[in-house]
Amino acid sequence: MTENIQASIKHEVSLSMKEGNKFRTVTLRLIVSAFQVEEINKKEELTDKECIEILEKMIKQRKDSISQFESAGREELSKKEKDEISIIQEFMPEQLSAEEIDILVKKVISETNAESMKDMGKVMGTLKELTSGKADVGYISSEVKKALS
Repeated sequence: MTENIQASIKHEVSLSMKEGNKFRTVTLRLIVSAFQVEEINKKEELTDKECIEILEKMIKQRKDSISQFESAGREELSKKEKDEISIIQEFMPEQLSAEEIDILVKKVISETNAESMKDMGKVMGTLKELTSGKADVGYISSEVKKALS
C-alpha cells in the first residue's frame, strides 16, 4: 500500500458513499473518527503503526462484543460486529499463518534464551514488535505459553 492508511480509509469513505453502501460508510467513518480522537489527544498526526494499533483495538472490542452477543443469543448483533471486523481488516497488514507464528515463537525463545514462564514477558515484548498488526496477540501468547511449558 503506497499511500498511508488514513488516506486510504478516507478515500474508501468517499467511494462507499458514492456506491450508497451505508453500512460500509458508517464503519469507515468510525475508523476515521477513532483516528481523529487519537490525533487530538496526541496533538500530532498518527503514523501507520499507530493507526494499525487503533485498528487492532477496534477488532478486539468487536470480538469481545461478538462473544457477549452470542452468549445472549443476539445473532443479528453478532453478525453486524463480524461484518465490521471484515471491513476493518481490509486495512490491516497481511496476517501471519500459524506456521509462521510457530517459527517466530521458536526463534525468539532461542534468541532470548527463554527457559520458563518467568521469561514470557521478554519473549512477548520481542514478538509484539515483530508481529505488530500481523497476528492476534492472544494467539501468540497462547503459543508462547505452550512452548515455555
